[in-house]
Amino acid sequence: MQGIPAGFSLTALANYLTAEGVKPSVVGSFAAIVGLPWAFQFVWGPLIDRYQGSPMGRRKPWVVGAQFLAFLASLSLLFVHNPVTQITTLAWLFFAHSIFAAVQDASVDAMAITVIAEDERGRVNAFMRAGFLIGTGVGAAIFSQLLRKYGFFNAALSQSLCLLTLTVITFFIREQPGDQLLPSFTRSSATAKPNSVKRATLPEHNFKWLFTELFKGLFATRSLLLFGAIVAAYVSISLFSRAYSYQLIRVLGWADTSVSVLTGTYGMLVATGAALMGGYIADRISPRRLLVVVLTVVAVYLICFNSLATYWTQRPVAQTGLVTLYFMDPCISVAAMPVLMAICRKGVEGSQFTTYMAFVNLSDILGSYVSGHALDYISAPTIGLLAGGLATVAAITIFLTVRHYRPRDATDGQPLR
Repeated sequence: MQGIPAGFSLTALANYLTAEGVKPSVVGSFAAIVGLPWAFQFVWGPLIDRYQGSPMGRRKPWVVGAQFLAFLASLSLLFVHNPVTQITTLAWLFFAHSIFAAVQDASVDAMAITVIAEDERGRVNAFMRAGFLIGTGVGAAIFSQLLRKYGFFNAALSQSLCLLTLTVITFFIREQPGDQLLPSFTRSSATAKPNSVKRATLPEHNFKWLFTELFKGLFATRSLLLFGAIVAAYVSISLFSRAYSYQLIRVLGWADTSVSVLTGTYGMLVATGAALMGGYIADRISPRRLLVVVLTVVAVYLICFNSLATYWTQRPVAQTGLVTLYFMDPCISVAAMPVLMAICRKGVEGSQFTTYMAFVNLSDILGSYVSGHALDYISAPTIGLLAGGLATVAAITIFLTVRHYRPRDATDGQPLR
């Protein structure tokens, strides 16, 4: 549900607008507006952690409610007649959808932290990322074709129907075996089920306690170093991704559908395979070690591939570079997400992780925005080399931080994995 609109708006539509002659700075601003609500996920974390006592499950009401509102927001896209001449309207309608998609994302992340055992987080994050990548691939490849062949209205309608179908499926999945499918409006201790009794004994913390613990978790030195490096890595990928798509379409003359389809097929398949494999590797060798390896690979790729920019005119080279680029983000995610989950403080896991994800999403927005405006002054290969330098700094920071904190966990005194 998160991937399909992301692939549709940020890949299929962004490439479509680029091919139609829209300035890269305008496309960059469009992507920034669409992604902006994801940068404010931290607003929802404390609310999700504070109100979680439903018979339907601790987090499920938030998930299903947000999904249904995201579907309604998607229907508003049907009022756009020409995306090229109504870019501002289009951006703000996707902005509205992103608000509810961000609430859904925060709820699912909070659910994952509280339900999943620590030694399974690598694999579960891999499946979560794989689901997002499959949705993104569908949104990029299939919806780019729908957009060109059948128009924006039919593409937006198809997206809305997909979201409705997935919402219905989610509604019939219980968070825990004893949870109810429907909310209860009466209180009856005699008929209370084990899970509802357990939920009733959950500690009820006020907002002052939540925010105090949240700030302790966020501003611990280890947390700042690890998270800062992870954000830098995401920014580096986002910077080059937007610049490279522009280079392929406007400089090398590729069709926008070719870029979108390649991204949504081979790129998605490679990225999904990498995410699933990386999840199992993370559980075996530890996410921290895998993260050092992944960031090193990202830095080497960005520096080497952009140093060979003269060969981009050869289509096999350009295709390989594009597929490889979409292999990088999921590899970072499957290693970084378990690391971030592990440094979240108990009781505010949802709030702290949601704040991390908000800044991860902001890094993607920032990269797209800066890259779009930078293309008016410097070339895509130059942007890619700068991104490679940023990734190098991130890799070194993670390596030194992991080595420094290896003996003991600064938060709870447990050995680092």
